[in-house]
Amino acid sequence: MKLLVVGGYGTFGGRIVQLLENEPRLKLLVAGRSLGKAEAYCRVRGGTKARLVPTLFDRDCDLAAQLADMRPNIVIDASGPFQAYGEGRYRLIEACIDARIHYLDLADGSEFVDGVAAFDAAAKAAGVMVLSGVSSFPVLTAAVVRRLSAGLKRVDSIRGGIAPSPFAGVGENVIRAIASYAGRPVGLLRNGKPAEGYPLTEQIRTTIAPPGRMPVRNTLFSLVDVPDLRALQALWPEAGTIWMGAGPVPELLHRALIGLAWLVRAGLVGSLSPLAPLMHWATNRLCWGEHRGGMFVAVEGVDKAGRPVKRSWHLLAEGDDGPLIPSMAVEAIIRKALDGRTPLPGARAAVRDVELEDYETLFGSKTIHTGFRDDSETRGLYPDLLGDAWKSLPTEIRAMHGGAELAQGRASVERGGGMLSRLAARLIGFPTAGTDVPVKVRFDIGKDGETWTRTFGTHGFSSRQFAGRGRSERLLCEGFGPLSFAMALVVDGNRLSLVLRRWSLLGVPLPMWLCPRSNAYETVEDGRFRFHVEISHPVAGLIVRYRGWLEPASRLAPREIRQPVPAE
Repeated sequence: MKLLVVGGYGTFGGRIVQLLENEPRLKLLVAGRSLGKAEAYCRVRGGTKARLVPTLFDRDCDLAAQLADMRPNIVIDASGPFQAYGEGRYRLIEACIDARIHYLDLADGSEFVDGVAAFDAAAKAAGVMVLSGVSSFPVLTAAVVRRLSAGLKRVDSIRGGIAPSPFAGVGENVIRAIASYAGRPVGLLRNGKPAEGYPLTEQIRTTIAPPGRMPVRNTLFSLVDVPDLRALQALWPEAGTIWMGAGPVPELLHRALIGLAWLVRAGLVGSLSPLAPLMHWATNRLCWGEHRGGMFVAVEGVDKAGRPVKRSWHLLAEGDDGPLIPSMAVEAIIRKALDGRTPLPGARAAVRDVELEDYETLFGSKTIHTGFRDDSETRGLYPDLLGDAWKSLPTEIRAMHGGAELAQGRASVERGGGMLSRLAARLIGFPTAGTDVPVKVRFDIGKDGETWTRTFGTHGFSSRQFAGRGRSERLLCEGFGPLSFAMALVVDGNRLSLVLRRWSLLGVPLPMWLCPRSNAYETVEDGRFRFHVEISHPVAGLIVRYRGWLEPASRLAPREIRQPVPAE
């Protein structure tokens, strides 16, 4: 199969080539206006199973002649920005239909993708597929919403967002597209009525948190003009609100972009397009933070029994794998076509041509993790925070966090010998050193969380645990007097680790470089629940280390368990 990848050495085109270059059944025409750039890109790829051919292609020249000369089976337009194609925006689609060549594009503009349906009859007559918007927005979002809405009588709202890694590398055409629509009105569905939104001037905050994984830091998302705003409305016309956002980091640059978008919305500036080169430079040079990104989709609706339902899907991508996700819908369709499962002829947004199962197969070879959460009802502090990962924990750990009232066992305690470490341990109330010390833990579950009272021998100290909110959303917070520590619950096999992510004093966030270091986890050995807690500080050294085992001594009856309400 011969593929013509227009923009094949660009950001998205290059990633399509990267995803497909291990397929020996493919010949990839890596095309663009610069043959030199195409040749350089193919040299960098080195030895590949697919045959890579640098190719000169100019969409402003005679398309019919170029396609007749190359004779590709499928054309993939990965160039853009599609918002700037002008009056002849669909010339390449028309040329492909005339030549009976299948066509895919990664268009990210809602108006462009919506307009492709006008070529449906012609595409069917020619026997070719013309699929537009073949990217995360709206293909992956539509596939996820289908899964989330299963069994629902009605879908009331759909919200989603992508938070790319700050080191993902953003192409110039993507920035040009954002600059072209920032602050300008776009059509969307809000509260059941057609309305106007203003990209980059409307925000929400959320935490992308696949169950049992280290969540992405709480992220600010801004409304963006993507095909979902119209394509999802066609699939779920009863949905009252459809909103899609992007959460670029660092947040400082994001907020600067928000401020510029407001200038456009207020009519003080006509467009941000003249600033696109500066925006591209800043986005790709001023980078800091964690090299990980993610995506979320949230659905609210009503089930067949009339009960309200809130479900969400979360994706986490580590390192360089995240930037590949927008190109994976193309990969999925091409691999289907190679196996004789080419999508049906017709021109449309590709919202029904890839399912979540297709993505999950591709994710399996990457450091990409996904999971679902159901926030329709409260089950308990740890079950709610862990979501689907709760079911994968050993029975002994679930018994400790699923209604135990009292647990007892034995432990050993070590204390640091320095003056600062002794002072810190005394202020918190940590136990004194000892071996084979009897230990009891009492769990008091109330509306504001859980109070844990730990007694080592005759010495006791307590803390309060609760579900975080705001910047600590999806994190377990534990308060020791005026200090509060927000931790991620991370599941790895039979181990539940508590990883510090934030801390505060009297509600005021403190820098993490000042934070004590913690190595805390729960596991199961020899059929027993075991705990390990080690707290230190770069300046003070070891503060305390206690470890041992516990067994539930008494449990609350199900009707006695009062479900905790997330606290500040």
